[in-house]
Amino acid sequence: MMSYASHTIASSLLAAYLGNDAGRRVHSGEIERGSAESLHAVLWYADIRGFTGIADATAGSAVIELLNEVFETLTASLRRRGGQVLKFMGDGMLATFPLGEEGGERVCREALDAAAEAQRALDRLNAARAAASKPVCDIDLALHIGEVLYGNVGAVDRLDFTVIGPAVNEVARIETLCEPLGYRILVSAELAAAVGDSHCLQPLGRHRLRGVSEPRAIYALEF
Repeated sequence: MMSYASHTIASSLLAAYLGNDAGRRVHSGEIERGSAESLHAVLWYADIRGFTGIADATAGSAVIELLNEVFETLTASLRRRGGQVLKFMGDGMLATFPLGEEGGERVCREALDAAAEAQRALDRLNAARAAASKPVCDIDLALHIGEVLYGNVGAVDRLDFTVIGPAVNEVARIETLCEPLGYRILVSAELAAAVGDSHCLQPLGRHRLRGVSEPRAIYALEF
């Protein structure tokens, strides 16, 4: 009984800290440094706009409360649609929607729907927080699709189960265009092509991304 209870507790803790899939893999013994597999996925990257200013002007406990409420709001939109939070990074968040051999277009649509739902939910959260005289924030969100390496990276005594590859860098660079372009959700050309006409995507032309050799076509998701 104790063995089963310990197994259940360990599974729950790993899922809470690493996510369901990564937690399951680590619990099953996939802990070799450098072991990774190729993963084709939608990458979903969110970041709080102007967080440094918010943190400087807000008590630490209130900042933690804000982060918890924002991250829960974002994550709630993912749970129903198969998205997996890979990690929280300060005021940012990276999630994935793995693409199987079938249903790729459906998964891409779900990722876009999750982004739109998250922003609408954040508007409601901000309204409630403003009414309670609490700090509010805007979220910039970028979505991209690509091939990444998914697995263990790190030092001999400290590993991270993560994704790496050019697609990860690109989605982070796309997010930085949200504020200057005046949109809260930006989408790569690759993801726009995958969903076709199923969503209202506004072309914004080609833009340079830091560290990327060629300008990339960027779209805005209207919600």
